[in-house]
Amino acid sequence: MDYDLIVVGGGAGGLSAARAGVRGGHTTLLINEGPLGGDCTFTGCVPSKTLIEGAAQGLSFDKATERIREVVAEIAASEDAGVLRSEGVHVIDDLARFSGQRRLSVGTEQLTAPRIVIATGSTAMLPEIEGLKSVEPLTNESVFDLTVAPRSLMIIGGGPIGCELAQAYRRLGVGIVLVEAGERLLPREEPEVGTLLERLFVGEGIDVRLRTSVARVQRVGPDCIKCSMTDGSNVEVDRVLVAAGRQPVTDGLDVAAGGIELDRRGFVRTDGHLATTASGVFAVGDVTGRLPFTHAADEMGRIAVANAFSRLGRHRFDVSAVPWVTFTEPEVARVGISEVEAAAVGGRVAYLPMTELDRAITAHRTEGFVKLIAGPRRLTGNLAGGKILGATVMSERAGELIHEVALAMRTGMFTGRLAQTVHAYPTWSMAIRQAAGQFFMTTGGRDARPAER
Repeated sequence: MDYDLIVVGGGAGGLSAARAGVRGGHTTLLINEGPLGGDCTFTGCVPSKTLIEGAAQGLSFDKATERIREVVAEIAASEDAGVLRSEGVHVIDDLARFSGQRRLSVGTEQLTAPRIVIATGSTAMLPEIEGLKSVEPLTNESVFDLTVAPRSLMIIGGGPIGCELAQAYRRLGVGIVLVEAGERLLPREEPEVGTLLERLFVGEGIDVRLRTSVARVQRVGPDCIKCSMTDGSNVEVDRVLVAAGRQPVTDGLDVAAGGIELDRRGFVRTDGHLATTASGVFAVGDVTGRLPFTHAADEMGRIAVANAFSRLGRHRFDVSAVPWVTFTEPEVARVGISEVEAAAVGGRVAYLPMTELDRAITAHRTEGFVKLIAGPRRLTGNLAGGKILGATVMSERAGELIHEVALAMRTGMFTGRLAQTVHAYPTWSMAIRQAAGQFFMTTGGRDARPAER
């Protein structure tokens, strides 16, 4: 049969695009090899957050991994091929590759559609380290399959995945060595985040090694891997886990045959409307190299399909108000620009340490802070506090607190509205109001200050 829309890839972005196609009244085909759900369901968000919760609740390694299997199965059942078909999406379990302009080869079939969405996602990237492949390194795609806890684990990469798994596995009794080549953990976050997280990790018994990397690994025993570091030290561990970046899944797609260009990193090149270099073909999710988050892919899927069928104008995928969260304890959440970026546009910063929030004091969880960044509006300047440009929250439930700020940014709200809104006492979200108040008055001895480079 003929299709109005073909979606290649069944992760978050692909599922969102396929469902958006059906909602729009378009005959839609989803092509994906294997179970639907993608990285998030099977090897990403769902298993990792289940592991983190289990570790925080004091579960044993066996119980935590058992819970992972149960939760993954439950969530996967809500988005499998049967569910999609019941919603009106046609599903083919197979590989697809481009064989021409808006033409796909699937097995022996040739399928065409006037609109195609690529949503093939990403996979773990292995750095060029001598001997690494010979020791069968773990990645997020294999670590959750462990049935026996290693005594010790080296994690290469101090980004969100590395930090989350380091803390979780340490709490499950695994000895952890966390290696980050940069100056601090979570290098994309505000500097004080990495400094505080390092101190907390060391306090939990994690061996944090910054400004160094692994030069060579070799197996020296059945359960012993020797890691030679660039700083001259040697570390012996049971297993090695790589969390040092992602690479797009485009192998086998033959995108060139479809007129689709890749950027220098290998990601599918898209414009602000998520259109590729081929007419009628869009790309969403991790394969674009944009924000590598499930919620971002989900949003991209809807936008791409709306743009593909639009006759009136196209929507842009705006990353400025899309938040992200690292699920360590405390959580780290961010939206918008950083303080360094704000300094270039005349931004101001309000800073509230959690030691000054009553709810944090009552919970005895005073590690962390709230940093709000505001800047002038085009016509009214800093009247009513201007507008919110970004925020970082490091605290208990930071992933929930950040959405109030994201909403303020998405709606163009005056900063003063955050300070005016009555918040229940004592709640964690009071921190947002207390910080926002600094743009208008001295609160708790604190005033907003100019952003610094």
